[in-house]
Amino acid sequence: MVEVAAEGFPAPVSSEGSRTRLYDGEQVDAYLLGKPVPALSESEDDGDLLDRRECAALIGVAPDSWKTYKNDPALTAARILAGGVEHWPRHAVEAFQAGRPGNATPKPGRPRNTGDQVPRDQVHGLVAELLDADPTISAATVTDRLGVHRNTGQDALTRLRADHIADLMVADPSLTPAEAATQLGYPAGQVRRATARAETVLHARHAAPYLADVAAALHRAGWTTTEAAPDVQFPGDDRVVAALVLDDDRAPAPALVWDERYGWRTAASRRHPITKGAARPSEGGGVRYLAGGITPPPGAVVAALTP
Repeated sequence: MVEVAAEGFPAPVSSEGSRTRLYDGEQVDAYLLGKPVPALSESEDDGDLLDRRECAALIGVAPDSWKTYKNDPALTAARILAGGVEHWPRHAVEAFQAGRPGNATPKPGRPRNTGDQVPRDQVHGLVAELLDADPTISAATVTDRLGVHRNTGQDALTRLRADHIADLMVADPSLTPAEAATQLGYPAGQVRRATARAETVLHARHAAPYLADVAAALHRAGWTTTEAAPDVQFPGDDRVVAALVLDDDRAPAPALVWDERYGWRTAASRRHPITKGAARPSEGGGVRYLAGGITPPPGAVVAALTP
């Protein structure tokens, strides 16, 4: 049976032949709001997420060969699950390709195998200054100006642009992420990851008061020595995950993790409570899911942990 999409519904962005159809969030949002569906940029961006077919085409190998290449440690670390499908950022695939045997042609920018020339805690502020001066700045330009790794520059640009897009959407809730990015002067071809992350940033801001209340309740229960704010992360830029370390010796678990999809669970490690990947961690080995839905009252979280 051939599926027929509703008239005007955007085409999938997944590569031809993919089993799972993926769609651009902004195009779908615009369609559902009855607004004109924006065209996708034809230009390439460092942050583009590529599936296995697109990765294979980029480095000039057959799609089945990617099953071997993707096990390289650099590509394993860069892997992102989008819609349950493995993707890799364009910049990570290009860096892998540049480092393969036979690809030793010198390229402009930071020399290969050298560390960032700027201390990591200063990168965000310096990139913010460059972005304020030029909203169209690229990761390649950041690399040349600051002497940081291209991945470092791209990550800082994505985070900053996402925060600014979220700020503008708060000020004007009628804006879509793409419309906010346009108002800020960000090129459409450079902000696909940033617009997706902006919506996640908004989710995190909405959840912040609730997470703070749970942190306060855990402190009152005597399981944390300070009433510290949760460590909020955005794995893959598309979901909110927060960790609360229970650093008192009498605490019923080393840490708690909140995932906006699953709610609360215990964690077996204080150092690494948030696991990598989008898969839901299985129970056992110190992991236990707490009943009560996604946002149970703080007192219910404490009660669920009380021996």
